[in-house]
Amino acid sequence: MEEFKLPTPELKDLRGRQSVRATFKLSPRAIAVLSAVAAHLGIKQKSLFDQLIEDTASLQAIAREIEPVAFRSLERVQKTFVISRRTLVSLEETARGASTPRDALVEYSIQRLLPVLFEEREKHRKRKTLREDIRRQVAEAGKTLKKAVALLGEEDPLTLRLGEAVRGLHALETFLEELLEKGEAIERF
Repeated sequence: MEEFKLPTPELKDLRGRQSVRATFKLSPRAIAVLSAVAAHLGIKQKSLFDQLIEDTASLQAIAREIEPVAFRSLERVQKTFVISRRTLVSLEETARGASTPRDALVEYSIQRLLPVLFEEREKHRKRKTLREDIRRQVAEAGKTLKKAVALLGEEDPLTLRLGEAVRGLHALETFLEELLEKGEAIERF
């Protein structure tokens, strides 16, 4: 096989992608928010955590605004996360540079997800209101299909096309139910 002239990955980049375990003391609410958003969006907690913490500009802005007394007054519990080594290094460098507890940086970084959570919760409620409309449409389309079969027969082009539409509506109804089930996690907030 011929040799390819491809760039080789840097050792530091490969190590930066390694997963490590890190324990933080966070409020139960922050833990629940991270879990709910990850589950609802179908994103692994590690990926979401990494994305939040690797945003160094936001971390530095958070570090400038932290009220140490208010943070210490939060009820917090220990929670271990799997994160990338790069994320941990970024977090520790920012915490050290700003003389801020890394737990506080994590806590307030997770709080940035609240607007996303509230927006998704509102969409979830709106989807629930559409559920009955869709169910009615599926039922009506099923009746129309039966009528078409009776009037035109099963092999008529209109009947066949209508059958495809009814199957599509059934698939839509199933999709909506799965979406609503997935959204139950965010409804508690």
